[in-house]
Amino acid sequence: MEIELKYKIRDKELLTVILDDDIVTGVEEKGTREQVFMKAAYFDTEDYVLSENDIAFRVRMEGSRIIASLKWNDAGGDGLHTREEINVPVDDPACFLMPDPGIFRESEVGKDVEELLNGKPLVSILETKFLRSRVRVDTGGAICEISLDDGDIITDFGERHITEMEVELFSGDQEGLLKFGAALSEKYALEPETESKYARGLKLLGRA
Repeated sequence: MEIELKYKIRDKELLTVILDDDIVTGVEEKGTREQVFMKAAYFDTEDYVLSENDIAFRVRMEGSRIIASLKWNDAGGDGLHTREEINVPVDDPACFLMPDPGIFRESEVGKDVEELLNGKPLVSILETKFLRSRVRVDTGGAICEISLDDGDIITDFGERHITEMEVELFSGDQEGLLKFGAALSEKYALEPETESKYARGLKLLGRA
């Protein structure tokens, strides 16, 4: 289960200001601060079988690592997003161009995906490219990762710029996540982001 808060960043200067705020530095775990370039491709069939069933199939390069992910049952409200998620490390760079649906076969949802695909080939329908600045914090009630993203969502039908903050719960209680996110959002007047990057990409493709 993935649980995270998303906020829109209107002023790009906040991408660095927030991470240097006392709210963050006072509880950050030393040695966890880093910047990583991320490039992701989202796959579906030509007739959008997976997205029609609220499933996102993503392959993302995180620096030198490649991670294949399935995400489903995304529920977002007032910037809080909860979804089921499976992540599998991948050694083959070709997976970024032509992934094997069998990557997730050991899970029930992986078997469901193969049934939905029914032999139909996967194609890349959109990409994201962004620089992520992140750090892990321990609030006492929750361990979270704060990520500031700056980049783009790219489709054949247009692009959309990304400047946003995510606060993901790693362990602890959800209340700790909400209190920490509220402290930052109130100080910087951040607006909740109700849509995932994938959902925004689908809109560019004309699919709500």
